[in-house]
Amino acid sequence: MLSQRRLGTATLALGLVVLTDVLRVFLPSVITIFGQAASTPAELLGAFAVGWFVLALAAPVLVARVGSATVGVAAVLVLGAARLALTAAPGGRAQLWLASAGLLAGLVWLAATAARVAHPVPGLVLGMTASALGHALLGTYDLVWWQRWPAWVASVAVVAALLAAETAFGRAATRPVDDRPPPNRRGWLLVGPALLLGGMVALSPAVAISAMSYWYGEAGTAAPPPFALAPLGAAAPLFLLGALTPWQPRWRALPPVLLVAGALLFGYGPPTLLTVAVLAGAAGLGGCLGLTGDGASPQPTDRSGAGPAYAAVGGMLVFAVAALVYYAAYDIGYPNQWVPAVVAALTGMVAMRATAASGGQPRADPAPELPRWRLAVLAAVVALAAAWLHGPWLVASNRPGPPEQVRLVAYNIRMGFGLDGRFDLTALDRMVGRADVVVLSEVDRGWLLNGGHDTLGLLADRLGMPYVFAPAADPLWGDAVLSRWPVQRARTRPLPAVGAPTGAQALGVTVDLGAGVRLAVVSTHLQPPPGADPVVQARAVADFATGYADGAPLVVAGDLNTEPGDPAFTAFTDAGLVDALAAARPLPTSPADDPREQIDHVLVSPDLVAADAVAVPGTASDHLPVAVTLTLPDH
Repeated sequence: MLSQRRLGTATLALGLVVLTDVLRVFLPSVITIFGQAASTPAELLGAFAVGWFVLALAAPVLVARVGSATVGVAAVLVLGAARLALTAAPGGRAQLWLASAGLLAGLVWLAATAARVAHPVPGLVLGMTASALGHALLGTYDLVWWQRWPAWVASVAVVAALLAAETAFGRAATRPVDDRPPPNRRGWLLVGPALLLGGMVALSPAVAISAMSYWYGEAGTAAPPPFALAPLGAAAPLFLLGALTPWQPRWRALPPVLLVAGALLFGYGPPTLLTVAVLAGAAGLGGCLGLTGDGASPQPTDRSGAGPAYAAVGGMLVFAVAALVYYAAYDIGYPNQWVPAVVAALTGMVAMRATAASGGQPRADPAPELPRWRLAVLAAVVALAAAWLHGPWLVASNRPGPPEQVRLVAYNIRMGFGLDGRFDLTALDRMVGRADVVVLSEVDRGWLLNGGHDTLGLLADRLGMPYVFAPAADPLWGDAVLSRWPVQRARTRPLPAVGAPTGAQALGVTVDLGAGVRLAVVSTHLQPPPGADPVVQARAVADFATGYADGAPLVVAGDLNTEPGDPAFTAFTDAGLVDALAAARPLPTSPADDPREQIDHVLVSPDLVAADAVAVPGTASDHLPVAVTLTLPDH
């Protein structure tokens, strides 16, 4: 009996690793392939995404009629095949439908597993931890995007292990229904909320990196930290110990409090406290899962498995709806900071009700015991190894003497996803080329919706250029400047919202070119109000930029969402700035596959001479990057 329970735990853990891999492709594919970011209504995107989770509500009926073992094996075959097919990185509609089929198969498999596994918490905890640590070891760059043979070897190994475990577990689960352990419905109900909170805050390597980077920034900005993944070395063990350690009655209110506190800090706290949010969220989420596993009612009324199957699929529906409500706010425009806190509070309530239902007594059929301290130490070692593997970060240093010219690129990278929906760092690197200063818009540093990558850190590592990042929508989304020379005096100023859901800011950095020569660079991404020109934000940026430069040579660059001659563009020229791309006009940059709009710009102070302006052709984003060579004034 014990070996069968351990087999169920291993199967669940492996399946969650594969399902999470598919989710990291499915979610951004909905945005970048089914829709084209902001050009497709958020309601339509949400209906498509949530529809797959609603369709999975039929899975418990299928399990009851066909049998959980048969359904489980069939679903794993489809899930594994979809996962391996995604390793080929097909892009386009093929990628979208493969990810959708894999997701649906994964949800059906989850329902079949819930019908047979009475204790989901150990498998859930191991699967979430393994997925997070694997993502950390990869530097948040998923295997599905690699297109190299190591990705195939690792992917085939994981899928083969899952298929072997599922087959063995299906053969072992032969006991009559009445002899099965009582199901833990509350534990299964929390699978979806746990994956959401873990992926958004508690166990996200990209969020850990971003949190650490704010320690090294100034004035609300972020800079590359050494050993950026170090917070995960504490978060993963806290999560494991919280989930696998029996909680004494007097401490049982602590996990929900920690979880809600972490979610509140994530939503409402300053970026400098993001690390605290990660650690509190990890400890609280693990503790709530531990309470749920320990305190489930020992006298269920239904042993058929239908209840847990519906709970598992229903919990994943909560995942989908909560993610939709949170991220759709950046298209529609409403407060969304409360969403993680509400999910955290509901998770805590389920955990506390589980302990109340059992009267604080342990289950008559305890979950398989796991060596919690060994696992916690192992998780810490792996996380710290990942931190060492991907750090310390590159540090810029002065070259001998200041240069006469600087090559600058401004690029809206659309979270790193090309028009084909692929996350392609090689293509981004190629588009940027040998720039000296890079200004980036639409930079994502860990949104679950986009796969949980630290796009900025990955690209900076490829280019060998440290960054300064400034948040706009939340601590994980904004604009950045990368430079081959050291930067100083990083400043960020929020811009008037004027109805822009994602928010906007202006980031100013001073590039130290040596021998007292300085270049002020301001990065921004203007967000126009519905049906209007972003003239209010443009005036705010122009005012901030000229004051920040204080007489030094100045560059203002980014996706300005305005064309030459429009009021917002004129606001910059009225402030004394010059169009650095004028000699190459017309220079359309959007959409990338058929550029018609001139909305990405570089404006400079009159003492900078611009030459060789181009819009680099390519589809690594939905915009083209603009590049220009700037000759510095005599020094």
